[in-house]
Order: sequence, then C-alpha cells, then structure tokens
Amino acid sequence: MNNIIKISSGAKWENIVGYSRAIKAGNRIIIGGTTAVDENSKIVGKEDIYSQTKYIFQKIEKYLIQMGASLENVVMNKMYVTDISKWEDVGRAHADFFSKIKPCCMMIEVSGFVSPDMLVEIETEAFIG
Repeated sequence: MNNIIKISSGAKWENIVGYSRAIKAGNRIIIGGTTAVDENSKIVGKEDIYSQTKYIFQKIEKYLIQMGASLENVVMNKMYVTDISKWEDVGRAHADFFSKIKPCCMMIEVSGFVSPDMLVEIETEAFIG
C-alpha cells in the first residue's frame, strides 16, 4: 500500500475524528467532505451559499494540484446543502468551475453540519490516467 498518499488541511477535526482531507490511491483521488472554513478556522461567506460553494471548489482545486491533478480530472462531486431551495446558487458556483468539464454530480439536502454557519459541504472524486 505504498502508493497511497494522504494530505491534511490542518483542520482541527482531522485529528479529533481521525481522517485525512484527501487521499490518492493509485490513479484515484478522493477529497473528503470540504466546507468553507479557512486556515484560521473561520467560515468564509457566512450566510451566502454561493460564496461558500465557490470557496470550497477553490480549496478542492488546491488539494487536487497537491496530488498532481486538476479540476479536469474530477469525475464526481457530491454536494450536501442545508437548504435545497438554494440549489441554483450552488449549481451556479459548480458551473463556474465545471461548465466545460461536466463531471457527474449530485446535490442532497441534509439537516446540518458541525457548525450552523456551514451551508454546504462537498466531496470530490478524481481520476488520473
């Protein structure tokens, strides 16, 4: 299993819960549930689901680059939202990054996240090769 690479975002929850932000296993990259929390543990785009979604995809792009990939390699985005009536804002932010790439995606409403200020959480899968 020496072809597995793990990266951390530095979020406090990673050590508390025991998980990696992203894992590259062979040609597959999985980026776990990512929220709009910055490097200072502050929510970016409080009360603005579009801004949070854009910030999350910027973070995801950074993790992909660290793993030797790009947005072009994304095959699936799973988007969890606390208010499905805001789907168009989330969809618009998704299109800002993926309108030409067109990966598979899904969006589902959930009751909440670890912070009530988090409006969206996204997990991504990518494939290289």
